[in-house]
Amino acid sequence: MPPKGWRKAAHDPVATQTLVLDNGACTLKAGFASAAAAPSYDDCRIIPNCIAKGRDKRVYIASDLEKCTNFGEMAFRRPVERGFIVNWEAEKAIWEHEFLEGKGGLGCDPKETNLVLAEAPNCPVQLQKNCDEMVFEEFEFATYYRSIGPALNAYNDLPFSASDSPETSLLPPECLLLIDTSYSHTTITPLYNGRPIHSAIRRMSVGGKLLTNYLKELSSTRHINMLDETYLLNEIKEAVSFVSPSFKTDLERTWKGGLSDRREVDPSIVLDYVLPNYEHSAHGFARPHDPIKARRKLLQPLDGPREDILPVGNERFAVPELLFTPTDIGLQEAGLPEAIMQSLSVLPAALQAGMLANMVVVGGNSLIKGFMERLETDLRQLTPSNIPLRIARAPDPIKHTWLGGARLAHDRDILRSVVVTRAQYQERGSTWLGKWFAGGDAK
Repeated sequence: MPPKGWRKAAHDPVATQTLVLDNGACTLKAGFASAAAAPSYDDCRIIPNCIAKGRDKRVYIASDLEKCTNFGEMAFRRPVERGFIVNWEAEKAIWEHEFLEGKGGLGCDPKETNLVLAEAPNCPVQLQKNCDEMVFEEFEFATYYRSIGPALNAYNDLPFSASDSPETSLLPPECLLLIDTSYSHTTITPLYNGRPIHSAIRRMSVGGKLLTNYLKELSSTRHINMLDETYLLNEIKEAVSFVSPSFKTDLERTWKGGLSDRREVDPSIVLDYVLPNYEHSAHGFARPHDPIKARRKLLQPLDGPREDILPVGNERFAVPELLFTPTDIGLQEAGLPEAIMQSLSVLPAALQAGMLANMVVVGGNSLIKGFMERLETDLRQLTPSNIPLRIARAPDPIKHTWLGGARLAHDRDILRSVVVTRAQYQERGSTWLGKWFAGGDAK
């Protein structure tokens, strides 16, 4: 018999371990967070979010792709399109491979794990319901919080001034303009006290996928057929692309001239990319342009390794230019600087100034050389000179959203206030869950 006055301790439905998952279209950014230690970028793993099939018909699921040595004509099946999970058959196989079977080193028991999941803004309600059902009914996570990715960035320190203290306040800044330029799209999200202003969110259809496809089209039209080499062209794009500060000037420097007016192209821009042969090398590399070798590229030795060269000229800056001028390929939408100003135009004047002073850029496209300088220059031309303009790229723009979610999960009180338990979901249903995550209902 228990002693007098003894009371059974209340069960805490929030598990000790939290899986934080930024479910991107190209990669998963995943890792565990707990109350024991402050999270860092090193706690996050980047996992390909795809199922791929190679020339040898071998199938690679997610992290298995790291073992592949022949990426030629590889076919990809991606469960995320336009930033939203649309193929749960493929996504379920990837999650099981990584988190249940633990093939990538992140194995866990969902019944003893909380899940913090980042999604793209303005996700259709039906796709959100599908996601919630998979989390609670298929995987049976203990508790769950679904948030748009930009909102999680509010829990990070602003990159304008470094903080030496690992434990800093989780209070979000009053004004934050989050620019996310990633694989599927580019979004501009104003955050006020950590909450998104939905009416001001703007989305561009230009992302890393479109840039890679455009480079495939240009290379196939001008040189050799590369339409089946998605992986390789993506590597080339990441290796040699840059954003031009003066597009017309650089275009003139790479112009070869007409038949009666031949010109020497600028060797500082034009490069030769040596393609991998997947026998002696799995990855290619860029080197200075050699016009003699380029003219003799068809004369290959009969014995010994062959060397296939893809000349890369104005493609280096014409491809990322689509982020600033989508009309170059007929997309009737504003470029990134104009889209930012369209987003701010919805806000009161006082908030506009605050947002312009706190702009943070995340996403893989921000790593393109010259991107930040061009964006700041173009924005300065569109804003009044008396308004301060402050813009910075996150220290790790790919993992930054994940880190924000991990810092939220590290604080048990904040985590407990936002997550929903499986029992609550079963009792109240998916409609209530959607309202709760949207901030329109109470527990």
